[in-house]
Amino acid sequence: MLIPKWLQEQKKSGIYLAKWLIIGSTIGILAGTSSATLLTALEWATVTRESQLWLIWLLPLGGFLSGLIYHTWGSSVAAGNSLLLAEIYQPTTTIPLRMLPLVLIGTTISHLFGASAGREGSALQMSAAVSDRLTPIFRLNSLVGVASPTENRSILLTAAISSGFASVFGTPLAGILFGLEVIGFGSFRYGRIFPCAIAAIVGDQITLAWGLDHTLYQIPIVPKLTALGIFSTIIAGLIFGITARVFVVLTHSIGTYFKTKIAYPPFRPAIGGILVNIATELVGNTKYIGLGIPTIVSAFDSQLPPWDFIAKIGFTALTIGSGFKGGEVTPLFYIGATLGNTLSPILQLPAPLLAGMGFVAVFAGAAKTPIASTVMAIELFGAPAGIYAAIACICSYLGSGHPSIYPAQTRGF
Repeated sequence: MLIPKWLQEQKKSGIYLAKWLIIGSTIGILAGTSSATLLTALEWATVTRESQLWLIWLLPLGGFLSGLIYHTWGSSVAAGNSLLLAEIYQPTTTIPLRMLPLVLIGTTISHLFGASAGREGSALQMSAAVSDRLTPIFRLNSLVGVASPTENRSILLTAAISSGFASVFGTPLAGILFGLEVIGFGSFRYGRIFPCAIAAIVGDQITLAWGLDHTLYQIPIVPKLTALGIFSTIIAGLIFGITARVFVVLTHSIGTYFKTKIAYPPFRPAIGGILVNIATELVGNTKYIGLGIPTIVSAFDSQLPPWDFIAKIGFTALTIGSGFKGGEVTPLFYIGATLGNTLSPILQLPAPLLAGMGFVAVFAGAAKTPIASTVMAIELFGAPAGIYAAIACICSYLGSGHPSIYPAQTRGF
C-alpha cells in the first residue's frame, strides 16, 4: 500500500518528537540535578566564607590548588565553555565526564575563598558533561529527521546548555532561547527548539524539586512608555553595551597577559588571588567578591555608590582572567544592576526599572543573546518591564560590537 507523502512526513515528525521528548527529559533530569548540586555547594561556600572571613586570605592558596587540579587532571577540559561550543559546531569526541567534578570543585573553591565569579559557566559545563553520556545510550545516529550522527550530538549538547542555564537561574523560557542563541549570534536554528524546550523545562522543574529556590527581584513601578522614556532607554542600552564590551575586552586581555607572562598554569590563579586580596583590603569590604547577590538585590530598592559597577568589573575580570573557575553571568548581572541604579538620577527612570534593564542588558551585550535576555527579564521582573528590557537589550547588543564572553562563539549573519 502506497503511503501518502504527507503521512510519511507526519510519521517521521512523530518519531522525532517522541525520541527527543525522552532524550530531552533525561537531559533535564541530569542537568537539573547537577545544577542543584552546584547551587547547594555554592550556598555552603558563601555562608561558610561570610561566617569565617579569614578564609578570603587563603584565596591565593585556593587558586593554586584549583589550578593544580586542572593542570594535573583537567587539561582536556580546561577550555570550559569554549570546548562545549567547539563540540556543538564540529562534534568530534565525547566530553570527558571528569569535567563535572572538576568544575564543581574548582567553582566551589573560587567561592569559598572569595573569588569574584559566577555559576552559569559551571552549570553549563556540568550539564553538558553528564548529558553527553546519553550519546551512546540512545544511539543518536539512528534518530530520524536530522542530517547526521554528529548533528544529533550537536543538538544534544545545545539542549544541555539550555537545561543548564534554565535550571541554575530558574528561567526556563530564557534557557530555551539561550541555548539556541548562544551557539551563533546572528543565526537561529529552529530545528533544535523542541529538544531545548523539553530539556530546559524539565531541568528547571528538577532543580525546584530538589528544594532549591531562586532569588526574587521586584520592580514595583513600571512607568507608561513615552517618547522620552524610549530615548532614555536607548541611551541606557548603549551605555550597557559599551560596559559589556569593556568587561569582555578587559577579561580576555588579562587572561592573555597571565598566559603569556606566567608559564606554570597553577601560578596564574594564585597570583590573581593575591591581587584580589590586595584589592579587597584596599576597598575595605567584601561586597565585590563572590556572587554579590545581596548587592544585586539592593540595587532594586536603594541608591548605591556609583563606583560599585566599576569595582565589580575589575574584581571579576581579574578573577576570571587569572584562571579561577566559575562563570561571568552573575557578575554581569551585578555590573548591570548597579550601573542601572547609578544611571537612574541622570535618565529620570525609576531605579528598580533601570537596575532590571541593566541586569539583563549588560549580559545581552556580553553574551550576544538579546532575545534570551529580554525573555529572562519578563520571567524575572514581569511582563510590564519587558518592552523596556527589549529596547535596552537590543541596543546593548548593537553597542557592544563583536567581543563576547565566549571566545569560541561563531557569528551567523
